[in-house]
Amino acid sequence: MKKIFLIGLIAMLFTTACEDLEQFPPNIASADSLTDFTDVLNAAYYYQQGASTPMAVMGDFRADNMLMQEAPYTDFSEFNNNLSSSMEDQFFRPFYANLYKSILSANNVIENGTDATQIAEAKFLRGLSYFKLAIVFGDVPLNLSGSPSTTDASILARQPVASIYTQVVSDLTDALVLDNSGLSEGRASSIAVNALLGKVYVYMADFGTAQGYLEDAISESAMEGVVLESSTSNVLSDGNSEIIFATQKSVAWGDEYGFSEFTVWYDGSEDKAQPPLNPSLTAAFDAAGDTVRKALTIDEVAEKGVKYSGGLENDWIEIRLSDVILLLAETMNENNVAANTVLPLLDDIRTRAGLASLTGTVTSKDDVRTAILNERRLELAFEGQRWFDLVRTGTVDAAMGVTVNSNYYVFPIPNSEIDATNGVITQNTGY
Repeated sequence: MKKIFLIGLIAMLFTTACEDLEQFPPNIASADSLTDFTDVLNAAYYYQQGASTPMAVMGDFRADNMLMQEAPYTDFSEFNNNLSSSMEDQFFRPFYANLYKSILSANNVIENGTDATQIAEAKFLRGLSYFKLAIVFGDVPLNLSGSPSTTDASILARQPVASIYTQVVSDLTDALVLDNSGLSEGRASSIAVNALLGKVYVYMADFGTAQGYLEDAISESAMEGVVLESSTSNVLSDGNSEIIFATQKSVAWGDEYGFSEFTVWYDGSEDKAQPPLNPSLTAAFDAAGDTVRKALTIDEVAEKGVKYSGGLENDWIEIRLSDVILLLAETMNENNVAANTVLPLLDDIRTRAGLASLTGTVTSKDDVRTAILNERRLELAFEGQRWFDLVRTGTVDAAMGVTVNSNYYVFPIPNSEIDATNGVITQNTGY
C-alpha cells in the first residue's frame, strides 16, 4: 500500500484541541488564500495516527483481553473515577486532541476546497473522527467550521451523542460519491464509506439500515479484489488483501501520539503492562479449540500478545473485511434471519482458523448472537474493538465478571479541556 503523507507536512502541527479551534496550521496561509488543499487533507489523515495507541489501549485493556500491572495504570480495570486524573496525559488528551486536529483540517477542506474528491475524503475523515470520539466519550463538542469564532462558546459545549451520530451519518452519506481509486493508496474509498456507515448504524442499533450498507461494502469488495487473506498470519500485514481502511504509520514520520507505540502495550515491552495477557483471552481460545489464531495472537507462556511486530511500521487497521463480515452476520441475526443463513457467513473466517462451521450446531437467536460476539473477540483481538463491542451489546458485566456502573462505559473528558474552557466543556458523570 502506498504511503500517502509528505514528510514536510508533519511540521504543520496544532498544539492542543482547544487551541485548534482558534487557529490554522502555523505554516499555512489563511484558508481563503489557499487554492490547493492537498496538504491540509493529508494533515487530516496524519492526525489519525495520534488516536491509534489510545484506541488500542482503551479497546483491549479496559476489556477482558489485556491487563495493566502497574499502578496507576491498573485503574483501567477498576471502574471508578480514578481514570480522570491518572490516565489523562497519556491516553485521553492525545486521543481527544489529535482527532480534533483531524476534524479542523477536514473542516478547512470541506469549507474552502473545490476538489469534490478531496471534500468527500475530508467528510469521511471527519465522520470517522466523530465516530471514535462518540464511542469513547459519548457527548462531545461539535465543530463544523474551519475557522470557528473565538468568541462563540457554543462550539465548545458538548452535544448529545445522538446528534454526533447524526452528523457522522450525514458526512459519510455525502462521502458516498467516492469511488475506489484511492483504495490501494490508503485513502478513503466507497468501500470504506459503506463499511463505516454500516458499523455506525450497528452502534446506533439500527440493524435494518446497517445491513444494506454492510452488504454493499462486501459486494464492492469482491469486485475490487478485497478478499479474505488465505492465512490468518497475514491479516495485519501492511497492504494485505482484506484491508479496507488503515491509518498509515512509518518510522520516517514519527507519531503525533508521542508516547509508546500501540504494539509495545500488547507485546509486554511496556513495563506498565508486563505481562499484559489476561488469562480470560487464553481461556477463550482454548474453549473454542482455536489453536491457529491463538498461536498467531498470544504467547501463553510469556503471557503476552504476538500479533504485532513492526512497531511504527505496523499500520493501524481501522476496517478490514473480516470485521465487516462479522458485523453483517450480527445485523442479519438481529433482523431475525434464520441461523442457517447467518452462520455460513462465518465459515471462511473460521475455516482459515482451522475451525468447523457452526451451521446446524447453533440455532437460537441468542446463541447466534453469542457465537458472533465470541468470534469477534478471537478474530479481532488486539485491534481495539473488544471493549466497545461489549458496551454496545450490553455484555460488559458478563464478560468482566463484575457489575460495572454504566457511567464507566465511556471514558473521562480530558480535564485540561474542561479547565481551558472555564467549564463550558463538562465532565462525564462519575468522573
